[in-house]
Amino acid sequence: MALLQRLARLAAYLQDPQKVADFQRLCGVEGPPGLAASPPLAEESGEPGPLANGSCPAMNGGGEGDGWPRLRAAAGGEKRPPKGLGNGAIPEGAGGEGPPQQTWGRRQPRRNSLTGEAACQEIAIRNPFLYYLFNLGTELGNELFYILFFPFCIWNLDAWMGRRLIIVWVWVMYLGQCTKDVIRWPRPASPPVVKLEVFYNSEYSMPSTHAMSGTAIPLALVLLSYGRWQYPLMYGLILVICWCSLVCFSRIYMGMHSILDVIAGFLYAILILVVFHPAVDLIDNFNLTYKYAPLIIISLHLALGVFSFTLDTWSTSRGDTAQILGCGAGVACGSHFNYMLGLMQDPSPDTWPLIPPSITVTLFGKAILRLLIGVVLLLLTRIMMKKITIPLACKMFSIPCDDIRQARQRMEVELPYRYITYGMVGFSLMFLVPCLFLFIGLS
Repeated sequence: MALLQRLARLAAYLQDPQKVADFQRLCGVEGPPGLAASPPLAEESGEPGPLANGSCPAMNGGGEGDGWPRLRAAAGGEKRPPKGLGNGAIPEGAGGEGPPQQTWGRRQPRRNSLTGEAACQEIAIRNPFLYYLFNLGTELGNELFYILFFPFCIWNLDAWMGRRLIIVWVWVMYLGQCTKDVIRWPRPASPPVVKLEVFYNSEYSMPSTHAMSGTAIPLALVLLSYGRWQYPLMYGLILVICWCSLVCFSRIYMGMHSILDVIAGFLYAILILVVFHPAVDLIDNFNLTYKYAPLIIISLHLALGVFSFTLDTWSTSRGDTAQILGCGAGVACGSHFNYMLGLMQDPSPDTWPLIPPSITVTLFGKAILRLLIGVVLLLLTRIMMKKITIPLACKMFSIPCDDIRQARQRMEVELPYRYITYGMVGFSLMFLVPCLFLFIGLS
């Protein structure tokens, strides 16, 4: 019992949003004046009650055109999180007078075009190096990174390793997103936390899927490549430590996760790797060789997507889950067709360890050309499939498509749109684009 109480106290300590705010201030992030102060309780002030996860009230009380919200200080100056405010909520009202002292610059978080959430506060950045460093870290868990990293691995490095990395990534992200919707812990309260990002604000917080992917991908990369490729193990360990640390610290810096969320994501990813890594070869061989693998893969991934959509009300995590599953299904189906047609054959284990080739101008140029042409084709595929699938799904299920944002919050639209669109992107990544490279002599 005493041990459980200590663990509960430790968990509460690590989940405290004030620790996130302290880390942000240490790194030179400052919000509007008075942000750390909390407003009067909702029932005492007559203001609306609890807000939904990820919500953010309008900035009605901003001061004299400076764009900074004015916040009320709690009676007595007590710094406690406001009761009844949802994830990322900023109370309206007045408080600090005017902008802070001159700083390096102000930033507005990236707006989420799907949820319509915008920044609730302007942010003063006193350490530009850390700002850009941690923005880079958080991008290592975003779509832009994935659409560059996985194609580069498959087209330029090692398709065998790239396929298995995607299998690990799909399972890690799917389990992480589903766990969020089961636990349903909100994001760190703001105030006192400064929100540098609102793009994923409508999702729940525990565990951090950025921390999960930032742990699983470099670890799996080393586990899959060491012994197959000839390189010092120390290089791989340095890569894992730097990659994982950068992503994990970036989520606290951005104000999107508590310390507990990040630690849980790190440990959860390791647990998933321990359980699923021995099965990766079996899954990949099944995808390649079993006659009916495409039918089973598509059906299984679609069923997992439907299940995830039943866990909670709408949030961006549901669409992201369908997107991840669709991409995984497309890559698996593309791998199957590659194998059946004898394209992109894997080196025999007899040739291991593979020696990295010397980097020449020709080799580098062809790698960059493959990446540029291939990624442009993947983006065009995504745009084309989005234009087709959203109106088609709306028509099939008799859903008005005048407001695309509202239509996409319906499972009947969001699930097929994301699944089919990114399934086609994954299939193009693994089969159609390599076929084009073979045809034009870039393979």
